[in-house]
Amino acid sequence: MLGGKKSGDALPRAGTGEVSISIIGPGMNIVGDLSTDGTVRVEGRIEGTVRAGKSVLIGKGGEVVGDVLTQDAVIGGRVRGTVVAESRLELQGTCDIEGQIRARSQHLQLEEGARFNGQIQMLDGSEALALPAPPRVDNSTQ
Repeated sequence: MLGGKKSGDALPRAGTGEVSISIIGPGMNIVGDLSTDGTVRVEGRIEGTVRAGKSVLIGKGGEVVGDVLTQDAVIGGRVRGTVVAESRLELQGTCDIEGQIRARSQHLQLEEGARFNGQIQMLDGSEALALPAPPRVDNSTQ
């Protein structure tokens, strides 16, 4: 028994009002797309599109080779692709981005030392940043 829980006690599950947090730890390498309604913290490497309904946090040692689509993003590592932040985007002094950024002008924070090479599209509050929907999987033919 850990933490005084009975062996039958379950951990909170996604969809029960709890916001899920997915962690891609140091040394982990994911090849493929990642999609969640909650938050993703990247300390490892992802080759593919990252979609998060709440937020994406890319740590100093994290890397995404692909697109990042979310409400809020804090980037301290490397991104090679497009970053779309519907609500807030923070580029920390340790970040290195090559690609395109689409964000709200009033919610973009850029720290000294941040590196960005590409195109930036800053929109005001009235314009919609359409987040592309994740691809639908049709399981009816299986």
